Amino acid sequence: MEAGSSIKSTSSSVVLTIAGFVKFTFMGYFTIGLSLGVLPVFIHNQLGYSAMVAGVVISLQYLSTFLFRGYAGNIIDKKGPKPAVITGMIGFTLSGLFLCAAFLLKEHREICLLLLALTRLITGFGEGLIGASPINWAINAVGEENTAKAISYNGVASYGALAVGAPIGILLDNSYGLAGMGVVVFIIGLIGYLYAKRKEGLRNESTEPGKSFLSVLKTVAPYGIGLMLGGLGFGAISTFITLYYAYLNWTNAVLCLSVFSVFFILGRLIFAGAIDNYGGLKTGITCLAVESVGLMILWFAHMPEIALIGAGITGLGFSLVFPALGVEAVKLVPGSNKGAALGAYGLFMDISLGLTGPLIGGVASHFGMLYLFPFSMGMVLLGFILCLAIGWRIKSF
Repeated sequence: MEAGSSIKSTSSSVVLTIAGFVKFTFMGYFTIGLSLGVLPVFIHNQLGYSAMVAGVVISLQYLSTFLFRGYAGNIIDKKGPKPAVITGMIGFTLSGLFLCAAFLLKEHREICLLLLALTRLITGFGEGLIGASPINWAINAVGEENTAKAISYNGVASYGALAVGAPIGILLDNSYGLAGMGVVVFIIGLIGYLYAKRKEGLRNESTEPGKSFLSVLKTVAPYGIGLMLGGLGFGAISTFITLYYAYLNWTNAVLCLSVFSVFFILGRLIFAGAIDNYGGLKTGITCLAVESVGLMILWFAHMPEIALIGAGITGLGFSLVFPALGVEAVKLVPGSNKGAALGAYGLFMDISLGLTGPLIGGVASHFGMLYLFPFSMGMVLLGFILCLAIGWRIKSF
């Protein structure tokens, strides 16, 4: 690393330093959160397309993110995370402009849908560049011994941003429509771009020979698949909870997403030391089991109050899945590939969220909305079983 980039200080100082970098994550995911509770309903109710079409359009973001994760990892390992963050912020800025254009052409539903699809692709580009970049920037500043903290607090920033952004998005849409939301997205992206330009760039100067991205992807894949299966629970809530509530004639669907996010954040803050104390794999297995219980409660919920309990337990369970399995995955690659490793590992979350729309939307379309959560629970349980198998194979238990 560059001289002075590794900070030897108190725990609070480390956390504050990490926070200075994961601000970019918060900005990026706040813009994503703004549209979570709005676009599925807009596409389904106002434009008149099916739940599956709405799910596919929403999932385009995750497809785009998937495609640009490797590109971002390459930039991080060769040039450092700063250029990746700057480029990602440009993507969010442009997505705001396309969102405004979609609103202005809402009377032409095919053109509006196309513009919304382009908006999701550009947003995914921004997310792909932002995804692992602030984590790597923070690790370069505080040292690799704080990898778990950097990943965890980055997750607090991302899901905290979703929790705040979702209800604000509803308010903006009610008052100003998608155009108002687009203006806010544009402004936040521009602020993030200007802030990143001013911040010192830090690089990992490891002399270890690097591996190809495909080789890194293969190395982290077992843990990534566990993450992918666990992510389907979150994907089901974030993408379809508004339609699920509407189907049951319940109100305040966005509250369900907010409760999920709040308990997700509490899980990361309260159990922050679990990964260091018990190991990433054991922590991940426990979290997947808890997430499954939360989805089961959502499945059997017969009133919105019980659904909120299920969402909270699901968020608590999912809270440490990403950092727990991610710490184990990153250990397997040389220092010169840490950026690529986090990018490759993050790909599996993108795959998970990308599959959510067509897969779970297809289940809802063919079997009914009530099958959303039993199906999601089954997928998370598969992730639980996979991680158990990994533990037995490497004799971690």
